[in-house]
Amino acid sequence: MAPYESDDTTGTAQDDDLRTGRRKAARYVVPVAVVGVAAVTIGLVPALADSGDPDLPKITAQQLIDKIAKSDVQRLSGTVKITTDLGLPNLGGLESSLASGAAGRGGGSSADPKGKLTELVSGTHTLRVAADGPDRQKLSLLESGAEYSLIHDGKDVWGYDSKSNEVYHGTAADAGKEHRAEQPATPKDFADEALKSVDDTTSVTVDGTAHVAGRDAYKLLIKPKQSGTTVGAISIAVDAETGQPLKFTLTPRSGGAAVLDAGFTQVSFDRPAASTFDFTPPKGAKVTEGKAGDKAGHGMFGEFGHGWSSDGKGADGKGAHGKPDLARPGKGFGTGTQGATVLGKGWTSIATFDTGAKGGLPTGSSGGALGGFLGSLGDHVSGKFGKGTVFSTRLVNALITDDGKVYAGAVTKDMLVKAADAGK
Repeated sequence: MAPYESDDTTGTAQDDDLRTGRRKAARYVVPVAVVGVAAVTIGLVPALADSGDPDLPKITAQQLIDKIAKSDVQRLSGTVKITTDLGLPNLGGLESSLASGAAGRGGGSSADPKGKLTELVSGTHTLRVAADGPDRQKLSLLESGAEYSLIHDGKDVWGYDSKSNEVYHGTAADAGKEHRAEQPATPKDFADEALKSVDDTTSVTVDGTAHVAGRDAYKLLIKPKQSGTTVGAISIAVDAETGQPLKFTLTPRSGGAAVLDAGFTQVSFDRPAASTFDFTPPKGAKVTEGKAGDKAGHGMFGEFGHGWSSDGKGADGKGAHGKPDLARPGKGFGTGTQGATVLGKGWTSIATFDTGAKGGLPTGSSGGALGGFLGSLGDHVSGKFGKGTVFSTRLVNALITDDGKVYAGAVTKDMLVKAADAGK
């Protein structure tokens, strides 16, 4: 295998390049419930690497980052998997209740894409994906004896649940433009988000090569330098030919299995057949029309078709060959906290906001099924700030104080308590 330069050997100049133009981003989510933490991270798909590492030309970390940024893949199809291990307890059917509630808010259809997000909170799932530019994408979640499909074809967005024979129909009013959602959905989306976190608190190296989904790939390794974060490392397998991220793995500092493991098990960069994106509601299916203003497909496609507008430019005008959009405050890895205040720097950033609700979140029998779930995750803590409860996963932790303040981040419980104490 060819040698690769590390951040220790490439010198200060490369470190400066890695930091230039990359905004520091928070690594957190709004913890209205810890289930929401997992929902933000469901776009990950594990891939099994082929045996034997390919011998590829030498490349620096900066060159590999540039290769990802310049990737102009517009068409692909393949099979992907998602494995999520946040260390959540057995939900005992609660996830189905939450999914049903989300669907109810979207019009009562089990085919509403918002209601499908919680099904990927834990375990391993198989998906099929296809894309043909900005106006045509398809994602299918394969279930036991059933399938859920989300299809974007021009101005139409269709969700179909074969188990219930229900259809959800929405309209993408901005067809032909980049469809950028808050929640990533492909390895490339997550790679772009992770690269926004590259700053002087981060080590970035090329960590050899791999075969992924039958393709030769370089491995980019991102590691926080700071203590106090729950993130151990992020590994991104990048297709050597196209620059397309094929696999994304996030491991916790505590060790053990990956929290999120995402990637292709099979992929083709040929144009999918046009019929792939055809959809007609089956006979007898219940069809629910999305309400005006709904973001159809929001949160499922993520940036599926990122930079694939008809004029070759992305939403920022830089196009497929521009750098990742690093000028979106609060849009770093694992985010979703508009309106929150960010405390700290780098990987130990903590988001905080005031819910205005005294007494903290409901737990135990008084909170119903959700309260019982939160109570099973929570640890009661106290400090100068008063009292509160820390809700934990293997990645993101959240402190909800009894006076209604929230502190959340990919940090340890002690870091949250210190932040709350400092806020008094």
